Amino acid sequence: MKLVKPKKFLGQHFLKDLQVAQDIADTVDACPALPVLEVGPGMGVLTQYLLKKDRPLKVVELDFESVAYLRENFPQLGDHIIEQDFLKMDLRQLFDGQPFVLTGNYPYNISSQIFFKMLDYKDLIPCCTGMIQKEVAERIAARPGNKTYGILSVLIQAWYSVEYLFTVHEHVFNPPPKVKSAVIRMTRNETKELGCNEQLFKQIVKTTFNQRRKTLRNSISPILEKGNPLSADPIFNKRPEQLSVQDFIDLINRVEEALNSSAAKAEWPCTRDLQTTITTLIRSLQDE
Repeated sequence: MKLVKPKKFLGQHFLKDLQVAQDIADTVDACPALPVLEVGPGMGVLTQYLLKKDRPLKVVELDFESVAYLRENFPQLGDHIIEQDFLKMDLRQLFDGQPFVLTGNYPYNISSQIFFKMLDYKDLIPCCTGMIQKEVAERIAARPGNKTYGILSVLIQAWYSVEYLFTVHEHVFNPPPKVKSAVIRMTRNETKELGCNEQLFKQIVKTTFNQRRKTLRNSISPILEKGNPLSADPIFNKRPEQLSVQDFIDLINRVEEALNSSAAKAEWPCTRDLQTTITTLIRSLQDE
């Protein structure tokens, strides 16, 4: 069967260097014995080395031409070739709901979305490895105070330990991407619960980093009004990239407490006014 032509709209850049493919496959060894799910296998350059691990392996591929190529060249995969959009899959249906390792030479145009989905299934994915754009890898691994530290850094590092493993140059791909690539590994840390409202955590992290040049006092104002006494705290003079994951958790707890306090105060006058209205109505009825 003829080779598959890379499709730009799918973000495909097929890896040609077999040693790099071997090195990526070896990153899953950090979580031995677990089954492996490969996203975007293409023509199987990484798949061939994952099969040698003698572990349950499934691959998810959206491109029908790549699926046909895989079925012809990797018959041992059988029905473990899944022709679906990974972003729309219910990952609980894989491997009978058991934990698994996520890996792949990820399509560049959806790499961030893949990791957001990983977070949605963090209890099923104790380890995630693979190759992405170097810029995205640096962002995920960045520490506070770094210009590349952002939304992905905080949300992922809240649940995973991140390792930037090695850089991959453009010439080992077909077609060569315009940017360098990198291989990373993310391993679940010991955090079971954040210790704060997780929805508010996501909301505040995204809101503040979407206006990262502003101080927290200004960027968080759609959530916490500037007139709230808490906004006078010195932490609101900082910008989001100066806060660690734990700093954000502490901030979320304080903001939630302030919001609840403001809500309680807002409700009290309404309750008092309602009681006054009821009392007046009773008196008017008695007078009649």
